[in-house]
Amino acid sequence: MALPNPAPARLRRLSYAALLIGATVNAQAPPSPDPSAVRWDGSAEVSGYHDSDHVTVFTPAARARARTPSGWSASGGYLIDIVSAASVDIVSTASPRWTEVRHAANLGAGYDDGVTGLAATGVASMEPDYVSWSAGLQLSRAFADKHARLSLGYGYQRNIAGRTGTPFAVYALRSDRHTVDARLELVLGPATTLTPGLDVMFESGRQEKPYRWLPVFDDETADRVPPGASIELVDRLRLPGRMAERLPDRRRRVAASARLAHRFRRSTLVLWERAYADGWGMLANTTDARWVFDVAPRLSVWPALRLHNQSAVTFWRRAYVGRFQDGRVDVPSFRTGDREHGRLWTATLGAGVAVEPARDSRLSLQLDGAYTEFPDTLYIDHRWATFVVAGFSTRFR
Repeated sequence: MALPNPAPARLRRLSYAALLIGATVNAQAPPSPDPSAVRWDGSAEVSGYHDSDHVTVFTPAARARARTPSGWSASGGYLIDIVSAASVDIVSTASPRWTEVRHAANLGAGYDDGVTGLAATGVASMEPDYVSWSAGLQLSRAFADKHARLSLGYGYQRNIAGRTGTPFAVYALRSDRHTVDARLELVLGPATTLTPGLDVMFESGRQEKPYRWLPVFDDETADRVPPGASIELVDRLRLPGRMAERLPDRRRRVAASARLAHRFRRSTLVLWERAYADGWGMLANTTDARWVFDVAPRLSVWPALRLHNQSAVTFWRRAYVGRFQDGRVDVPSFRTGDREHGRLWTATLGAGVAVEPARDSRLSLQLDGAYTEFPDTLYIDHRWATFVVAGFSTRFR
């Protein structure tokens, strides 16, 4: 059967730089002698990602912020994702390598007098076959003599996914996401903070990928398809034709997390744990540890470790079964070929270094390596990935 052009739709999960933008730590400047002066700080970073599934992402990003002594602030950021891929999922549909560019920008404004804070943000993202925009509002309040700070937030995101070369008016999959989050930062001592958090997400709409097509097998053959089965073996065993991915139109997610940070004499240890569950039956947990050592007055290094483990969604099948009936093939109502919805675990090991060449500036470099195992998927059963990010931040009037 003829297949549409399987160009990308929503590769944001591959671009870790999109998640890390704004995470660069800015050096703190001394108080301005002019109480009415606006203080500016900015950061820029360049990151790269490559994995054993032939996916490469290059991302330059920049961010700037202005703050007044009275507590008002405004910020803005911009990034470009340049994605090149020839992954097994693309090759399995007889398609060549493709390259795509994504543009994303964000704006923010807020007020914080040290006790009460209010912040608003907006983000827009665009690529040839996908448009997304979101807006959020967060309110925070310090109490207990500033030994505790509670933050409550709400965010809304609108996603429109289509196919390259086809107007959204002709074909589009639309979905919405509502997010409610709460954080409580507790000062446990002069050098220790604990921050528990809770995130609740409600998603509705068409969430499948427009380009994802799945093979179909009969009852007897499905059990013979092993994990990591090659494209050649799958093509030999499957029934004629392919079926499009189809996901439930609603998804409820909840995630509870806790972050513990402690400052030793010449180092800082940060531990983070997150537990996740959703209405599709997925359960997951993530453990993250980072230990920053001050090896010199303006030089710090750190090792980092992250472990992630998750179960599959309830409708996940390595090989979906189709049945001929009345001249057509009946297939499961819900099906997915996204291995990120299946059983997997990932171990990430990294290291970084940061130096302050001047009082109000900072240079940083981080390198991570990750191994992911997929014990119940087609085509590949593991993936190696590397991620590197170089950043610069400064503060000026």
